[in-house]
Amino acid sequence: MRVLVVEDDEELQVAIPAALRSAALAVDLAGDIAAADEALFVNSYDCVVFDRMLPDGDSIGYVRSRRQDGWALPVLFLTAMDKLVDRVDGFEHGGDDYLVKPFAVEELIVRVLSLCRRGPAVRPPVLRYADVELDTSRREVRRAGVLLTLTAKEFSVLEYLMARPEQAVSRADLIEHCWDANADPMANVVDVTIKRLRTKLRGSELIQAVRGHGYRLTTGGAG
Repeated sequence: MRVLVVEDDEELQVAIPAALRSAALAVDLAGDIAAADEALFVNSYDCVVFDRMLPDGDSIGYVRSRRQDGWALPVLFLTAMDKLVDRVDGFEHGGDDYLVKPFAVEELIVRVLSLCRRGPAVRPPVLRYADVELDTSRREVRRAGVLLTLTAKEFSVLEYLMARPEQAVSRADLIEHCWDANADPMANVVDVTIKRLRTKLRGSELIQAVRGHGYRLTTGGAG
């Protein structure tokens, strides 16, 4: 899953993406509303985390305007504006959640993951396919009941495939949703990650290569 963080505080520009990446999320960063608008036009995200008071204005106005145009992307306001009226305004003008600074990193992660699962189609907290079980809240994967140790990127790729069982997923789609803007689309990062996943899943039969396209999760034979 991919998240856009819109924050102008230099320390939080480092701390927030680091925390979210530790939870297997791909994270892009924007420092103001204009940069956020450009990123949202170019990329596909599962959630946006907005600071409210940014160099070019209060982000609540931007979100309210986008909501009026039918924009449905989940939004978390993360701000020092902690009065009741501020929180109410956040929800009434398009926010899906509101977290006041200072905040606990663990709470931020849980709230962002919850919003990401809302997406266009509601995603259950536990995904299951064949004998593989992926728990998005605990960040755990088991095959045949055995706990596997995956990196954050391996977890993210497997989660994306398990949310689309039997569907062919292109390498470009995986780059778009599981890596941030720094990823090189010409590199073989997807193939390398899939190779490691197959090894950790103790067999390659579940993740099938789709010639000229990408990969899919399947219990069928090789394609």
